[in-house]
Amino acid sequence: MALPPPSSTRCLLPLSLGLFQAALLLFFALFITYDQHSAAPTNSEDTEHAAKQLHSTFPFFQDIQVMLVVGLGLLLAFLPRYGLSALTHNFLLLNVSAQWALMLQGLLDRLHHGKALLGLHSMLSAEFAAVTVLISAGAMLGRTSPSQLLAMALCEVPIYLASEWLIVTRLGVLDVGGTITIHVFACYFGLGVSKALFGNTKPTVHPKETPTPRSDLMALLGALILWVFWPSFVAVLCQPGDAQHRAILHTLLALSASSITTVLISILLEHDGKLSAAHLQNGSLAGGVAIGAVADMHITPAAALALGSLSSLLCILGFQFLTPLLAKKLSLQDRCGIHNLHGLPGILGAVASIVAALVAPKDSSEAARHWQAQWQAAGLVVALGGSLLSGLLVGAALRLPCLAPPPEPLCFEDALYFKLQERTENPPALGGSTEGVPLAMKECE
Repeated sequence: MALPPPSSTRCLLPLSLGLFQAALLLFFALFITYDQHSAAPTNSEDTEHAAKQLHSTFPFFQDIQVMLVVGLGLLLAFLPRYGLSALTHNFLLLNVSAQWALMLQGLLDRLHHGKALLGLHSMLSAEFAAVTVLISAGAMLGRTSPSQLLAMALCEVPIYLASEWLIVTRLGVLDVGGTITIHVFACYFGLGVSKALFGNTKPTVHPKETPTPRSDLMALLGALILWVFWPSFVAVLCQPGDAQHRAILHTLLALSASSITTVLISILLEHDGKLSAAHLQNGSLAGGVAIGAVADMHITPAAALALGSLSSLLCILGFQFLTPLLAKKLSLQDRCGIHNLHGLPGILGAVASIVAALVAPKDSSEAARHWQAQWQAAGLVVALGGSLLSGLLVGAALRLPCLAPPPEPLCFEDALYFKLQERTENPPALGGSTEGVPLAMKECE
C-alpha cells in the first residue's frame, strides 16, 4: 500500500535543499578560488609538485569515498524494509555535510587569509566532517525524518569543526585517524541527540526492525568494504614515508586481530555456539576505530594486535550487556549500536594514546611526554563532554513540530519516502503461464 509522505518531507525538505544549494552556489561563485596546488601551474617545478601530491593523496581519497558511500551505506541496510532509505539518507547527508563544511572552511579562510581556498586537502577535511554526521545519524536510524537529519547535519558540522580545531590545533592532541575527534565526538553527539529527541520513552522492538538473512548479508558486505579500505582512512593525513607506513601496518594488524577476536567471542557468548551477524558487522571494525589515535606512533606490532582484540571484545560485550542496560536504566535509544562500535573502542584508543605518549622514545624529554599524555586526556574529555552537551541541545531543537518524525507505526518503512513497485496480485495472462515473467516478479507472487 502506498503511504503518503509526511509534510516535512513533501514541503520542507525540498525547500531547504533548494535554498541550501542556491546559497552554496552563490558563495562558491563569489568567493571560492583554488589553492596553490590546484591552480594552473606556472612552471615545470610547480607542475611536478602538484602531480606528486595528487598521485599520493587521491587514491586514499577515492578509498574513503567508497567507504562512506558504499560501505557505510550497506552497513546501515540491515533493516529489511528500510534499506533504500538508509542508503539514500546516508548519501544525501554525506553530500550536504561535505558542501556545508567546505563553505564554513571557506569563510574561515577568508577571515584569516583574505580569500577562500579550495583544494584536495580541504575536500578531505570536509569529508571527515561529514563522517561525524553519518555516524551520529546511526543512533536514530529509522525513527527520524529526513528533515530532522538535515537539520542535525547543519548543526553538527560547525560544532565538529570547532571541536576539531580546539582539540588538534589548540591542545595539540595527536589523533591522525580521528579516534577522538571523529569517532568519540560523533558517537556521543548522536547519543545526546537521541536522548533529547526521544526523552524517557522506553526503547521498544518495532516489528519491522528484525533483520532478515538478506538484509544481514547486505550489511555484512558493507562491513567488509569498510574493513578493506579502513587503512586509507587512517593513513591519508599522515606524513608520507615512515609515519604513513606505520599507520597502514598498525591498522591492518588491529583490524585483523579484531576480526578473529569477534568470531571467537561471538561463538562463546551465543548460547547455541553460532555466530551473530551483528557482532561480525561491528566487532570486525572496532580495531580500526581504536587504532586511529596511535596509528602513526612508535608502538609495537604486538600493541596494535592487542588493541584490536581489546576493542572488539569491548564492542561485543557492549552489544550483549551494556546496550540493554542503558536502554533499561537511561531509556537510551541507539539503533545502530554506535556506542559499541565508535564510543567504547574510541575511548579505548584515546587511553592507548595516553599510554603511548608516556612510553614514547627516549629522544623526547620526560616532561614533554607527560605534557603530551595530559593533552591526550584533555582532548578526550573535551570531545566527550562537548559532544554530549551539544548533542542534547541539538536534539531538543529537533523536536520542533515542523520537523516531526514519522509516526511509530510507519517507522523503518521505505514506502513512506519511496515510490515502490506494487506487488502484482493477478496471475499472468496467456493461460496462467509464468514463462517470460521476470524472476523478481515470480518471487513476489
